[in-house]
Amino acid sequence: MKRMPQMFQRCKDDGSMALVCYLTAGYPDLGRSLEYLLAVDRAGADVIEIGVPFTDPVADGPIIQYTSDHAIRTGTRPNQVFELVRCLRAESDIPIVLMGYYNPIFAMGEGTFVTRAAEAGADGIIVADLPLEESAGMSRACRIKGLDMIQMVTRLTPPERMIIIARESTGYLYLVSRTGTTGKMTQIKPELRQLIGHTKHLAGRLPVVVGFGLSEFMQMQDLRMAGADGAIVGSALLKRMIEGVPPDKVGNYVTKLKQACGSKHH
Repeated sequence: MKRMPQMFQRCKDDGSMALVCYLTAGYPDLGRSLEYLLAVDRAGADVIEIGVPFTDPVADGPIIQYTSDHAIRTGTRPNQVFELVRCLRAESDIPIVLMGYYNPIFAMGEGTFVTRAAEAGADGIIVADLPLEESAGMSRACRIKGLDMIQMVTRLTPPERMIIIARESTGYLYLVSRTGTTGKMTQIKPELRQLIGHTKHLAGRLPVVVGFGLSEFMQMQDLRMAGADGAIVGSALLKRMIEGVPPDKVGNYVTKLKQACGSKHH
């Protein structure tokens, strides 16, 4: 069984929600990037999303943009990202997802990018700005290499389209919890609760993972009660890193978030 479904099954058996942690590759630099990734893994994350830095990350808020710019300035390119995945994979069996934009993938060639990601030990890919209509090539390349091609939906996605996207997505369905860019959202509103229920219904057996703007322990509990299969935390981790919080302390925060997800193991 692949790492991703195995992990979701484990969370289900636990009665917990999966904690997905997003970090920008190469921030603050490649060496320390790996230290933070390992700390987050050890602290109880269930999945790690590694952001591939890009010059114009349209879907991302200021924190992710800042870390992405910084990583590019200090020389992080897709080759370095693959190396980072390889180093993390050598130390851990956690599911690893590469999240990025289409431009660097297109520049390298879809097949080459996917092959190299798979060889490095990644489990899945998310392309933030690639609409379903244009993703057939990527999906095919991922299928050949056994990688999950994770698709995104929002509250503005019409139901019939959501069904098609969920059918095309593997690994999990990424539900963007509000339109706009990533950042901070203080409260889980009733509409989001309904949206999660609605998305779960349309997604069938595919796990639904909620992202964009999560940082509070209460939000984790709310999302779990609403039936989400997972929650993505990114900006809140990177903000701490920008402030100079060391890996072990970022790890402590991750452990608390995972406890709020309802895990018995941490």
